[in-house]
Amino acid sequence: MPKITTQSQADTSIQMVPLFLLLLHITTVSVADLRPGFYSETCPKAESIVRDVMKKALIREPRSLASVMRFQFHDCFVNGCDASMLLDDTPTMLGEKLALANINSLRSYEVVDEVKEALEKVCAGVVSCADIIIMASRDAVALTGGPDWGVRLGRLDSLGASQEDSNNIMPSPRSNASYLIDLFQKYNLSVKDLVALSGSHSIGQGRCFSIMFRLYNQSGTGRPDPAIEPKFREKLDKLCPLTVDQNMTGDLDATPVIFDNQYFKDLVSGRGFLNSDQTLFTFPQTRKFVELYSKDQDQFFKDFVEGMLKMGDLQSNQPGEIRRKCRVVNGLQPNIFGKLRREREDSYNVLRRNSRFC
Repeated sequence: MPKITTQSQADTSIQMVPLFLLLLHITTVSVADLRPGFYSETCPKAESIVRDVMKKALIREPRSLASVMRFQFHDCFVNGCDASMLLDDTPTMLGEKLALANINSLRSYEVVDEVKEALEKVCAGVVSCADIIIMASRDAVALTGGPDWGVRLGRLDSLGASQEDSNNIMPSPRSNASYLIDLFQKYNLSVKDLVALSGSHSIGQGRCFSIMFRLYNQSGTGRPDPAIEPKFREKLDKLCPLTVDQNMTGDLDATPVIFDNQYFKDLVSGRGFLNSDQTLFTFPQTRKFVELYSKDQDQFFKDFVEGMLKMGDLQSNQPGEIRRKCRVVNGLQPNIFGKLRREREDSYNVLRRNSRFC
């Protein structure tokens, strides 16, 4: 597990691009450099531009906001909040998009592309893709009925990505609360942070792929997870029969387009979609927070914001840049590795079927 810089931690490593790509204006950033209003002089309309694009995305496809919101978690836990997850594969680098936790799961990258394009028209080369993820994640929550908050900005974009680190770090839908607690503690995130941030599943959908073992072979028993409420299990059985296309999706809670505390109410009633969700209620150390948030939405919102801010402070302190396009480091041309990416995606789909993420 690589170390990540938080308010009290330091240093990690990241897979770097070749030296000839380390062009001008490469620098480093620390947590102390992050602050609200970072672009107030250099790009004063930055935050409003991001929100405008997110509003359009909500109208076009509501599910896209849930996808973009989860970018912050998938980015920040892998070598800090540096937009490494947005990089496409190159002949010399395996990016994180095809990591086991991301392939066929993360989507709506084009929303970030739209945000970046809009920002580049107004203030070229100023706003980082890493900061776009932080702002867009906040906006996804606020625009769907959740809390709004001031974000700390000033991050740089990574010069590379590490599919291996993503595979080693990101949890699977099989994860239990004990494993998740240990993982979050490595980033100075508490049990409370874990449960509150899991509330991000208040919006969006999950795939049948992620719950087949819960329905038909929990813990190798050949039986369904006994924690699933019987009528809810019947609903899931119809949604995800053994013969289903496992990319079929189901709602993560009963109000999948509204950010609220329904997610926690569902966990209390045994109607959590993912194993990694329901385990938060069955495990004593996390259960008390699930019960609290199921009754007190204001407290959930408060703790969720606190957790998002803490997660947004994860930094690698490695050299970075402001990418002109979020999918490639400066100096590389976008869209020239499409065939390579498709070939790798086919290979990883095969690998995934036999992985711990099944």
